[in-house]
Amino acid sequence: MKLLKIVLSLVVLLFFLGCKEDKTASEESYSDYGISTFYFIRHAEKDRSNPDNVDPELTQKGLGRAMHWAEILDDVTLDAIYTTDYERATMTAAPTSVKQDIVVEYYVPEEINIEQFKADNLNKKVLIVGHSNTTPQFVNLMIGEDKYSPMDDYDNGSMYIVQIINGTVTDMRLQFNCNCPEGR
Repeated sequence: MKLLKIVLSLVVLLFFLGCKEDKTASEESYSDYGISTFYFIRHAEKDRSNPDNVDPELTQKGLGRAMHWAEILDDVTLDAIYTTDYERATMTAAPTSVKQDIVVEYYVPEEINIEQFKADNLNKKVLIVGHSNTTPQFVNLMIGEDKYSPMDDYDNGSMYIVQIINGTVTDMRLQFNCNCPEGR
């Protein structure tokens, strides 16, 4: 009988120790785990009326898509927005920037130090606006493999999501159609 009480006491003690460990783990915040999420998009539809213009603005449809991206990202509390210094990219980021009250930061795709970029954005949710060639290239650098090829020149609806959790990287590509107004 005495042995049964000792064993029962040990079981109860181990149970409470196990519960205490679980409680401590559940009290940790997501930031303790190092979760960083990056949303990569290409600029919206650009004005193609002047083939010599290297820095065109968006068409009406592009402006509609930029607003659509802001709606899609409405439930994501972003910490930063990066864009290249081209009109079509900054105009694409503008509705999200205004809606979430975030000052856009500019980047030069060829000058990105990927490890520094990851460190600067640790535990953040970040939107990056680029181009048909730079967006998949940036994603490939983030995931550490040559997985995505340049986008079709008329693909303005792809979003790549890269998530890094404690150094483990996951990625996906989503396609969003847009019933944006036609025209320029």
